[in-house]
Amino acid sequence: MGAAYFYHLTESPLEQTLPMLLGKARQAGWRVLVRGKDAALLQRLDDILWQGPEDGFLPHGQAGGPHDADQPVLLGDVAATGFACVMSVAGADVTPDEVTALERTCILFDGHDGAALQTARGQWKTLTDAGCAAQYWAQEDGRWTKKAEK
Repeated sequence: MGAAYFYHLTESPLEQTLPMLLGKARQAGWRVLVRGKDAALLQRLDDILWQGPEDGFLPHGQAGGPHDADQPVLLGDVAATGFACVMSVAGADVTPDEVTALERTCILFDGHDGAALQTARGQWKTLTDAGCAAQYWAQEDGRWTKKAEK
């Protein structure tokens, strides 16, 4: 049974935090889906991952290509089938069934965006009310600190 980890981004933007979390997920041996609803955001994240450091390159692709099933990291708004981890960005939906079926679900949200905060609060309530384990992490002085767990 998996858990949802909420990451409240206040010091580091998504463009820095996502590659770090993807690296950790890949080190755990997980196949990862980065789920987002905004095609432009997913394209920007794809570009950032391609420009990452050579020694920390994360093999990945965007959903809709001929080799989606072979991608260790796939960016798109697709079903979580075949993945161990889903990283939701920009308010992309995650269901309680997905959280319990996956090793880990990560919900990354911009702490400076009121709408993103409201969406994340709604996701927390929906998932925890459904019985999903959840942790809330926030940045403090450059470090991640667990602020809540349910």
